[in-house]
Amino acid sequence: MIVFDDSSVSSFYPLALTRSVGDLRCGILKLRQRLQALFGGEEDSLWIEDRLADLYRERHPEWQVNRGPEGGELCVNSRLMVTDEAIRLVQGLKPGQALVNSDILLAFRPTQNLPGIPTTPAEAGCEAVPCDLDCYINLSDLIHDNDRLLRYDFDRFFGDKDNYFETEPGVTALNPYQIWIAEGVELKPGVVLDASYGPIILDEGVKILPNAVLTGPVYIGKNSLIKVGAKLYGPSSIGAVCKVGGEVEGSIFQAYSNKQHDGFLGHSYVGEWVNIGADTNNSDLKNTYKNVSLYSYPTRGKIDSGTMFLGALIGDHVKLGINTSINTGCVIGVGSNLWGSALISDFIPDFSWGMAGNLEIYRFEAFCQTAVLVKNRRKLAFTSAEEAIYKRLWSELGRGE
Repeated sequence: MIVFDDSSVSSFYPLALTRSVGDLRCGILKLRQRLQALFGGEEDSLWIEDRLADLYRERHPEWQVNRGPEGGELCVNSRLMVTDEAIRLVQGLKPGQALVNSDILLAFRPTQNLPGIPTTPAEAGCEAVPCDLDCYINLSDLIHDNDRLLRYDFDRFFGDKDNYFETEPGVTALNPYQIWIAEGVELKPGVVLDASYGPIILDEGVKILPNAVLTGPVYIGKNSLIKVGAKLYGPSSIGAVCKVGGEVEGSIFQAYSNKQHDGFLGHSYVGEWVNIGADTNNSDLKNTYKNVSLYSYPTRGKIDSGTMFLGALIGDHVKLGINTSINTGCVIGVGSNLWGSALISDFIPDFSWGMAGNLEIYRFEAFCQTAVLVKNRRKLAFTSAEEAIYKRLWSELGRGE
């Protein structure tokens, strides 16, 4: 089986500038992980943008990266929205058939080896099988499907796993049958786990400090820390090795990012290696209650998100200073370093430095120095393959030395 990214990758920037769309988190799992769990395959095999291939081969030398499909092999679009009907139709594909919705190739089984991922059934040598299955259009869709997938993943993948549910004195657990706790989780006195509104999943090594309140559906990833008095409202997914405090609602953290202090973050998507300063707040609802617009990388202009609730979309390695304010639907590009009292709004280009309204270009050498220090704190390296990706992005965006 191959999970493939199609030509709509740029609709998921800035998060997909540094990873496959399939590695975006939604629910408990990443999109790719869910598809592989449902449709099988002993190896991890994926087709991604060429510029990301070296990084994936470096990180996962055992994976098959950008290998052309073989005859009879199932290929599934990473943007496919998983439902029972989607599972039925994909599993029912015969060699020589391709599922399509309008002009979107959702899944196919070629009858012969192909040099790469096709864009149409004809290129795959397949008969088109029309369907009305949905797929994700942009990051806003992931934020708003997180509720459904948190519940779906809990029921399908965690219901029969060993549950180390055991609370310490002073911990309150409401609707405990909807709470799953992995081995090595530490819960301090005063913690409230309220699964009355949806499941709560605490993965291995999670630590919840005193008086934190989690209202499901919520997933906390491996070795993440929830700070004293934190308030986490579902649907929220916090990836591995994050530190979260203050108030968070309806948001997704990819991994390795910190929002340790007071301040509100709502209906937002946060990449990796992001640091959000103390008392930073964002808006996720307009005063007019109209749909939120957001910047689109493909159109280089604003589009309607289709929802009235949307906060910030924050790319990898973004740093936000104390007391920063982020407007509704703001898109913050990768590698940006922002501070000051001016409202951060609309679109902040990748590798921006300074105060909103008075931005400069973040020098690439300085960006790399910070990235090295940040990753070293987690005993990880900022590798040459990573640096090459960021250098290319920096150069493509017209950043001169």
